[in-house]
Amino acid sequence: MNSEFTIAVHSLVYLAYRPDRMATSDVIARNVNTHPSRLRKVMSCLKKRGFVAAKEGIGGGFMLSCDPDKVSLAEIYAATAIGSIKPGWCSGKVDEDCMVACHMAEVMDQIFCEAEQQLLVHLQGTTISGVLERVRQLQQKS
Repeated sequence: MNSEFTIAVHSLVYLAYRPDRMATSDVIARNVNTHPSRLRKVMSCLKKRGFVAAKEGIGGGFMLSCDPDKVSLAEIYAATAIGSIKPGWCSGKVDEDCMVACHMAEVMDQIFCEAEQQLLVHLQGTTISGVLERVRQLQQKS
C-alpha cells in the first residue's frame, strides 16, 4: 500500500466535510500533514479521474466533483495505488536448479494479486461519506 492512497482518501474526506468551499493545496496539505507539491500530485490524479475539480489562480483551489456517498475506497485505491501491495523485490532465481527458487517469484505474484483483489472487495464496502461518518463518530466520543 502506498501513501498516495491515504493522502487521496484524507483529501476527499476533507473536501466532503466542507462541500460549500474550495480548499487550496496548502490548506489541504496542512490538514493531511504532507508537502503541498506532493498533495498536488495526488490531486492531479484525482482530477483526471473526475473526483475533484480545480480552479487555478487567486481564489482557486480544489472542490469535490463527485458524490461522496457513491465513491468507494476501492475506486480511490484503483486510481492511486493499484499494484502497490506487491513489494518491489521478490526472492528466487530463474536459472537455479531448485524448484522453489525457480517458481517462488511467480507464486508470490499470485498471492499478492489475490490479496489485492480481497482488499478491493473490502474497500468497495466503504465510501468517502462512510469515512467522514467514522471521523464524526470519533469526534463525538472525544
